[in-house]
Amino acid sequence: MSPTSPVTFEEQQALNGYFIGVATLNSEKTLNALTLDMIDLLTHQLMQWSINDKLACVILQGTGDKAFCAGGDIIKLYESMKQSPNGPNPYAENFFTREYRLDYLIHTFSKPIICLGQGIVMGGGLGLFAGASHRVVTEHARIAMPEITIGLFPDVGGTWFLNKMPDNCGLYLGLTGASINATDALYLNLATHFIPSDNRSALLQQLKSADWSVATQSKDSVVDSILDKLADNTESIRPHAQVEAHQELINSVTSHSTLPDIVSAITDLKTDDKWLNRGISALRKGCPTTAKIVYHQITQGHRLSLKEVFKSELIIAIQCTRHPDFPEGVRALLIDKDNAPNWFFKDVDSVTEAWLNQHLTPPWPDNHHPLKNL
Repeated sequence: MSPTSPVTFEEQQALNGYFIGVATLNSEKTLNALTLDMIDLLTHQLMQWSINDKLACVILQGTGDKAFCAGGDIIKLYESMKQSPNGPNPYAENFFTREYRLDYLIHTFSKPIICLGQGIVMGGGLGLFAGASHRVVTEHARIAMPEITIGLFPDVGGTWFLNKMPDNCGLYLGLTGASINATDALYLNLATHFIPSDNRSALLQQLKSADWSVATQSKDSVVDSILDKLADNTESIRPHAQVEAHQELINSVTSHSTLPDIVSAITDLKTDDKWLNRGISALRKGCPTTAKIVYHQITQGHRLSLKEVFKSELIIAIQCTRHPDFPEGVRALLIDKDNAPNWFFKDVDSVTEAWLNQHLTPPWPDNHHPLKNL
């Protein structure tokens, strides 16, 4: 594959005829932002590797040290929404459908996938990361689902992984878009392992030197053993906990019985803590419709299967492209950059159930859901 390809693929030879598949997002200038071409290339290659008996495992990484993947190609989505403001929007439907198929493929892949969460891991990048069997963070990881700032919602499986976080942390992070570090990711069950960034090349070498033919040892356990050793004695370089350190407060502000009360409890906080204040500010300025969707994801989505999660999120994503808040949020943050979005509703108290239900209603005829055969 050409070095200029948006995703590059390698097959690194290991012992006994096995190989390590290495997939690298290759758009360093855009912080490896996920495009439709990248989605299609990854999907095709992963499907090819999945049927190869000699594949030991896959490493999924990004070019450069700044980011694994900073999110989806929001500008292209914005352009499509401006062209088709009320839908149908073929580009958006294709993008989200194919993105979610890829995320589901990663979640259900038959061999270990080791995703290296180096630098920024946000939005669509977190969708790739969260599906991997081995989710590795370094001391430089910076992870977030900041969709509250652009009028979208924590998609790409957010309903799944936010609900698996302890003690209402998923609700708090979804509402505030708060950025978390490697230590937080481990606490939240979002990451499985921590390794120093300098050990990434050692990881590949040890995977190539491993004996993948031992009948009594699963491929997952081989990867676990290597990562566990690389994680030994790393406590001194791990960043300070942010989420766990504020767990009692998070429990307190999210314990209220209604969304308006929860939002008020968060935004009324008086603190000098920088991490908390960034989240408070994001919620104050953020999209009320997004907050309503997040609350629905947490309170109603926790019983959904993985397939049901992606099917429900596709409905909401497409409806967001047909409603005013998503394009307005992108305009304010990334196009005009005035940071003054004019949200359809001014606060969460005003967001009606009818408005939420519009976002939950399939935009397709019965039995035409694009992910019905997921």
